[in-house]
Amino acid sequence: MKRLKRISAMFALGFALMATSNAKAQDDSIIGDTKNYDQGFRLGFGLNGGYVFEDAYDYSVGVDARLQYDLSKRTSVTLTTGFTNLFVGEEGFKDIGFIPVKAGFKAFVWEDQFYVLGEVGAGFAVTNDYNETTLILAPGIGYANKYFDASIRYEYYNDLPTFKGNGEGVGQLALRVAYGFQL
Repeated sequence: MKRLKRISAMFALGFALMATSNAKAQDDSIIGDTKNYDQGFRLGFGLNGGYVFEDAYDYSVGVDARLQYDLSKRTSVTLTTGFTNLFVGEEGFKDIGFIPVKAGFKAFVWEDQFYVLGEVGAGFAVTNDYNETTLILAPGIGYANKYFDASIRYEYYNDLPTFKGNGEGVGQLALRVAYGFQL
């Protein structure tokens, strides 16, 4: 429970940062920076790899597709799905693979290329007789240009087992590299 409170506090801090950048974006629209901005959709395909903070797990690997709708030049909403596999290195335990479905808010905070992103969603387990659904919280930072997107995020899976008797809840630090384009 203590871990969930820390994650919630980090998530709240991320949203506070996004709200600050949103206020900056609104100031820019007053001076005409985003006045005639063409809103639209973007689609990106990414590869993910991460370090899992639970001893029983070794690492994670995943792929994803992210649909993004640009609200303004500096803010977007996102919908991300794909497949992630957490590899277990302990004898007698099996890997856990799941399909994440996350909604998020992305705000560019520096030079229209560096951003903060907060996502929340669910992970639907699909492998190795583990069929639980987990809450996912994922704050992150990244860099994007017209076609390339690289980000680092902390992802917390509320209901995944720890295998060491500590209960549930697993976190990871993940890197995402993606190719994206405007639809």
